[in-house]
Amino acid sequence: MNRKVKAVQYGCGKMSVYLMRYLLEKGAEIVAAFDANPAVIGKDIGDIIGQGKTGIVVSDAKKAGQMMAELKPDVCVVATLSTMADIKDAFRICAENGVNAISTCEESLYPWNSSPGIAEELDCLAIKNNVTLAGSGYPDMYWGVLIDTLAGSMHKITKIKGVSSYNVEDYGIALAKGHGAGLSKGEFAKEIGNYNDLSSEQQKKLVESGAYVPSYMWNQNGWLCSRLGLTQISQTQKCIPSAHHSDLQSNTLGAIIKAGEPTGMSAIVTTQTAEGITLETECIGKVYAPGEFDRNDWTFFGEPETSINVNRPATVELTCANLVNRIPALINSSPGYVSTEKLANNRYMLKPMNEYVNCEM
Repeated sequence: MNRKVKAVQYGCGKMSVYLMRYLLEKGAEIVAAFDANPAVIGKDIGDIIGQGKTGIVVSDAKKAGQMMAELKPDVCVVATLSTMADIKDAFRICAENGVNAISTCEESLYPWNSSPGIAEELDCLAIKNNVTLAGSGYPDMYWGVLIDTLAGSMHKITKIKGVSSYNVEDYGIALAKGHGAGLSKGEFAKEIGNYNDLSSEQQKKLVESGAYVPSYMWNQNGWLCSRLGLTQISQTQKCIPSAHHSDLQSNTLGAIIKAGEPTGMSAIVTTQTAEGITLETECIGKVYAPGEFDRNDWTFFGEPETSINVNRPATVELTCANLVNRIPALINSSPGYVSTEKLANNRYMLKPMNEYVNCEM
């Protein structure tokens, strides 16, 4: 591309502080930003990222379609909420206005096994308008590409076990509540844990109907099966509340979580495949106690047994950097809803972003 990549930011909360700065530092031009929060609308994006005035102020999200039609950006970065139902309208607005879009929404990484109806609808709309939609972030690399790469070093695999933990305080109130933080034990059991003993088929129907919101590992196992060429036979999830022995202050919830009450949860997803490889993946999202930190641990059982441990990953920053680095591949991709297991691995961009985009625009 012989000019700067023109980008818009949709959602100007915690993640956008890094997303917008990384976009600018990788040579993109931010031409607009949108949010629904009156406290954010009207702010200069430079004030949000701490770099001084830029002249680009956050507009009401209601104006997104109109402004994208006028500005004709190359890509929209959607950083709002965590489910496909939440971001469907943002993706629809982008597609209808001929704008490629990529989201930090965790489900958007691989929505085919959780919200197939929405994914198929957006896929058709994207193809019709010759754009590409996708999701990316920390799981894309550290639960996906990294695992696929390590699998390529194995002679035989019988099981892949992954455990990853993150502080829900870093991602906003919607994510914290989605993990059960702040609920009572009884509320957790009723609202989240009541599906634990259902069969694979029962859970699948509930997930695909939208009645049961799965953990991020539900989608991640789908991503891994697709990338590794595995045929899924069954998949189940169990959600277990986490707790701490003393009270914890949650700034995101604006409340104190009493000792013994849910600070979040551990969600364990087990996938059996026709090829005999079991995926057992666990994500632990909770309000951290003093001394706790993010971890990402994976073990491959087989020959040879192999483990990798990533301690204290900068999960927020890595989410944003990985997504921004995906943008050239997104623009270069064929149209449709293209989940990232179908894309080549990320490249580190030494040159401005536009030099990695193949098309002339």
